[in-house]
Formats: sequence, C-alpha cells, structure tokens
Amino acid sequence: MRRLIVNADDFGFTRGVNRAIVEAHTSGVVTSSTLMANGSAFEHAAQMAKTAPNLSVGCHIVLLDGEPVLDTHNIRTLVSHVSGSARFRDGLKSFAALALTGRLDPDEIEAEASAQIRKVQSAGISVSHVDTHKHTHLFPAVLRPLLRAAAACGVRAVRNPFGSRRRLRSHELFARPGLWTRYAEVRILRGFANKFRTAVDREGFVTPDGTLGIVVTGALDEKLFRALAENIPEGTWEFVCHPDYNDEDLRTARTRLRESRETELAVLTRPEARQLLSQEGIKLISYQDLRPR
Repeated sequence: MRRLIVNADDFGFTRGVNRAIVEAHTSGVVTSSTLMANGSAFEHAAQMAKTAPNLSVGCHIVLLDGEPVLDTHNIRTLVSHVSGSARFRDGLKSFAALALTGRLDPDEIEAEASAQIRKVQSAGISVSHVDTHKHTHLFPAVLRPLLRAAAACGVRAVRNPFGSRRRLRSHELFARPGLWTRYAEVRILRGFANKFRTAVDREGFVTPDGTLGIVVTGALDEKLFRALAENIPEGTWEFVCHPDYNDEDLRTARTRLRESRETELAVLTRPEARQLLSQEGIKLISYQDLRPR
C-alpha cells in the first residue's frame, strides 16, 4: 500500500500563504500543514485553521532565518547580532557548521522549540506533528532536543526529512541541471538517516518512511508532480510543498520562493492532481492518521 501526506509548510508566513494553504486543502490535495509560531501572520493562520477542521496542523519550528519566540538572551548560541539586534542566523550552511561541531546548546534548542509548540497550542490548535524550517532536525544535534521538546508538549509525530533511495526517473530532470545538484546534496545528508530512525524509534515517535519534494522545491510543475507520483515507493510518505499567491506580502518577505509558490498552488488544486494519485493507487492521509506504535 502507498499512502501520502501532502504537507504545506510555512503556514503563518504571510496572509497570502495562509489563504493559499487553506485553498490547497479545501480544493486540492493538501492534507496537512505546519504553522510558524514566529510568522508575521500567525494569528491569521490560527483563525483560518479553525475554518478547515480536517486540515492537520503541526508546528514548523524555526531555528534560522527569522525571529525567536524566546528572549534572545536565553538562546545565545542560536542567534547572531546584526546592526544592534539579535535574530536567528541566515542560511543553512553556517547553521550546519555549528550543529556539526557541537556549538549549539541543546538546552536552548529544546527551550525554543518548546516555546514555539506551546504558542501554537495556546492558539487553540491541537498540534499533530513537528517539522523544521529548512529541515534542520536532520542534524542529530538538533533532533535530540527537538524530540524532547515535542514529547514534553504531548506531540509524538515528526517529519522524516530523508528522501527515498529510489532515484526519480524522468526526462524532465535532464533538462534541469540544478535539480541534479540538489540530488547530490540530499544524498550526502542521507548519512544521518540511520541516526534519525534510531532516535525516533527510541523516543516512541511516529514518522513517515521519508519525504518527497525537497529536491524539486522551487521547481515543481505539473510534469514533475506526475513524475513524483509515478515513483512513490510502497509505504507512507510525505510530500512537502509551499503554495502561495505571489502577492505584495510575499514580494516583501524574506524568501527565495516567489513565483514557484503560485505555480505549486495551481498544481495542487488542479482536479488532475487528485485523479493522478487515485489512478496510481495512492491513498491521501494526514498526520492525524499516524498513530504511535
């Protein structure tokens, strides 16, 4: 059996993102989303989530490229000081260097993650799962305190950020050299996959068999969506997406994904998307359908 969770990241990023995610759920194939506790449109997202009771909502924990929920004096290893103000560091490369060399305080990660999850819960949302912005929890130094934080908040499901070992077979990839670069980067990071599974199982969490869509982030179109659907392995998988309207809020936001978000919204809401998954024998589920063993 092949089961698929379609999760829209960045709920709460802008009001346009919020509207797009709910539309992609009510009129498309999105089944789950993860809410940014520090998003500029957090309150709007929390209200919109209540209009979509079947949308599974988790917490999109942010540890880089944004503002923390806690006072920055309490999370000194997670922030940098620029122009007299402190915020999370920008970019994954510098964060990865700190994570891999043990220079991030695990207690600070746990505290900030807990604060973000509890903020989402305080908005009246039953948090179904957790993931992280730019998948920072693939690093063991982040994963361990993240799982402790989630467990303390009563959350027992987490994204598996590692993709399938099966290479996507599509002539579309040959015309997009940039995607091969992403494949190479993702394959290198697969070295952490066994440690991820061991930690998740030890702590009693549930997680899908892996994540699809990371490689094609920013490049997804109908042809790539079809290629992904036709190559989903047996088991339970998560497809990561970022639907939005390319509106004024997005054009002034800190993100590299702009036109691609609107393209994703169109792909995810086309009737052909649901028809394709049905033809492939793929059952759509949400994180609410995952249960601890």
